[in-house]
Amino acid sequence: MATSEPKAADTPQKAADTEDQQTDGQVVANPEQYIKHPLQNKWVLWYFKTDKSKSWTENFRLISEFDTVEDFWALYNHIQQPSKLGIGCDYCLFKDGIKPMWEDDRNKLGGRWLMTLNKQRHNELDRCWMETLLCLVGESFDEASEDVCGAVVNVRHKGDKIAIWTSNCQNREAILTIGQLYKDRLSLPTKVVIGYQSHDETSSKSGSTTKNMYSV
Repeated sequence: MATSEPKAADTPQKAADTEDQQTDGQVVANPEQYIKHPLQNKWVLWYFKTDKSKSWTENFRLISEFDTVEDFWALYNHIQQPSKLGIGCDYCLFKDGIKPMWEDDRNKLGGRWLMTLNKQRHNELDRCWMETLLCLVGESFDEASEDVCGAVVNVRHKGDKIAIWTSNCQNREAILTIGQLYKDRLSLPTKVVIGYQSHDETSSKSGSTTKNMYSV
């Protein structure tokens, strides 16, 4: 589904309608201008900011919900870009009904495609996050989009991270489809490898790194 700013098509019928609308010096609004374009899913944007005086779940704040192309762009154009967020802050975009945490029933058996950016983030971080959002709301992974739960961007000192979460880490075909299409969408060089990690492995890791189940 296209997620670019919608533009009205120039057709002979539209030209005729416009002419009719201006008859007798009166201009009548075209109803098409007020019709919103529905998305396949309803999405919820969350914001996380570390506050040690609160519990981890209390640090999450629901920003907005949307289910049309127009409402997505209205939200995107009125919030700060990830590169402007403070260290330790996150944005999380998830399908309605799925909370941005491993323990959620739709997430606990899943995992994430993870990409880490270096400290020189700025434009590259913002570009990759925007493409990630467009992949989600535009259902860009074909049938594998059903496996997508959401996406998270983490702003961190050592390197920012962007991840797409999926519902079942054993669904190999869907996961690899998502990973390859995502890598292509971000225009990453062939030599750049991104990995997929299960939430179970990540949550129980003993060291600083988590083993990849899949990679592209």
